[in-house]
Amino acid sequence: MSICGKVWKYGDNIDTDAIIPARYLNMSGEAELAAHCMEDIDGDFAKKVRRGDVVVAGKNFGCGSSREHAPVALKGCGVSCVVAESFARIFYRNAINIGLPILECSAAAQGTRAGQTLEVDLAAGIIRNLETGGTYQATAYPPFMLELIAAGGLIEYTRRKLAASKIGQGGQHV
Repeated sequence: MSICGKVWKYGDNIDTDAIIPARYLNMSGEAELAAHCMEDIDGDFAKKVRRGDVVVAGKNFGCGSSREHAPVALKGCGVSCVVAESFARIFYRNAINIGLPILECSAAAQGTRAGQTLEVDLAAGIIRNLETGGTYQATAYPPFMLELIAAGGLIEYTRRKLAASKIGQGGQHV
């Protein structure tokens, strides 16, 4: 699974309130949340981000509350991947659960600037900066995680697995 996109660069401690302000937590749809993604720290983000773009950040990305709204807003904007020096654990889990790939890689986060283009190979964990030629190694995703991400998250992945196991057992597809 390969991703290629323009970089949106942010610093350390970008919390879930910065990703999606609390005043929008009464919304749950991807498109609704996407319209307000990053608006308090980058007012143009939601209008200018394009499908496939990559968010790159410093340490502790996604800290703060445990709301799933934050990775949903990023995914809804078309962000294909987040690369950071480190992630808050609950954000990490929420992102994977909704099928938003994230990679921890300090060297890539530090060696990348806004507007550059990154190519990310999730299966190999390789991040390439197409402007500078820099290549960085993150931990590769195992095959089942790649399937989960490709399915769009844990719920759809589980649905597919259950349907496949029922068909494989001679059961009716439900």
